Amino acid sequence: MRVLGIDPGLTRCGIGIVEGVAGSPLKMVGVGVVMTAADMAIENRLLEIDKALNEWINLWNPDVIAVERVFAQHNVRTVMGTGQAAGIALLIAAKAGIPVMMHTPSEVKAAVSGSGRANKAQVAQMVQKILNLETIPKPVDATDALALAICNIWRGGANARINQAVEAEKSRLRKLRG
Repeated sequence: MRVLGIDPGLTRCGIGIVEGVAGSPLKMVGVGVVMTAADMAIENRLLEIDKALNEWINLWNPDVIAVERVFAQHNVRTVMGTGQAAGIALLIAAKAGIPVMMHTPSEVKAAVSGSGRANKAQVAQMVQKILNLETIPKPVDATDALALAICNIWRGGANARINQAVEAEKSRLRKLRG
């Protein structure tokens, strides 16, 4: 399985591709960061993210795209930019017919480090170890994108089966109600 992890952000959008299956060694295929200048018009910043993500998808042909779920922060401006960048990723995935899984930051931290409260340095060190990398990718957005991909490989299949079971049960209940 090849997973494109996306750590959405307007100024820095982390991108990481990891290949493998749960229970086997994982391999980093690619990692990078899309950077846009804060003084650019918002529509042009989103266009830059769109172009870069499309290039990565066309180049690497991922099976799944894992995106960090936007969570509430005190800084509304940061949340808005993160949400807009995540929206671009979701739209691109839908257009390409690639399944999307969303993971919360604490879910990603728990998957790669064993603790949902791990700090950025701990997550980065574990990503380095899991992927057998000589150095930790910089900036942290790149490492976070790889952590998302790892999380999806290790947890994504189970999450997808749970979601399918929930949807099947909802469908069964709707049929019973007539």
